[in-house]
Amino acid sequence: MTLRAGIITVSTKGAAGERLDESGPVMREGLVAAGMEVVHEALVPDDVERVATAILGAVRAGANVVLTTGGTGLSPNDVTPEATRRVIDREVPGIAEALRAKSLEKNAHGMLSRGVAGSVGSVLVVNLPGSPRAVRESLEVLLPVLPHAAELLAGQSGEQGHGSGRR
Repeated sequence: MTLRAGIITVSTKGAAGERLDESGPVMREGLVAAGMEVVHEALVPDDVERVATAILGAVRAGANVVLTTGGTGLSPNDVTPEATRRVIDREVPGIAEALRAKSLEKNAHGMLSRGVAGSVGSVLVVNLPGSPRAVRESLEVLLPVLPHAAELLAGQSGEQGHGSGRR
């Protein structure tokens, strides 16, 4: 199965041209290096409606994985989790828990991330923190499981990802 990614950078200053987006390009580089096709990219301000619309735009563009970066902290402007919950059908809490656990290995502030993961139909959506370093660390955790997650969401049995138990 070909993995097709949508990348959403959430940054009010970035969207206004006041700050260079560094996390989106780091994410693109990591996904392409892993063999994924990037089918949609957006840079949007910290706004629930704009983030939700961008996620759905990536879904409409044919992404089967949508990754966001930014807007997951405790600041009043950080609304990416709320926007994501507005559009997902089901949460996949284990992914967000694994990302936080990885972050906590390096920095106690990792526990302050509110990122969520879930599915919009057959598309996986995952919130990553906003720093380039955190994007790299998160991709280390995510990339090994994305193919299996995409297969399962697409309705494939996923049996190749589970040992049959028979020898």
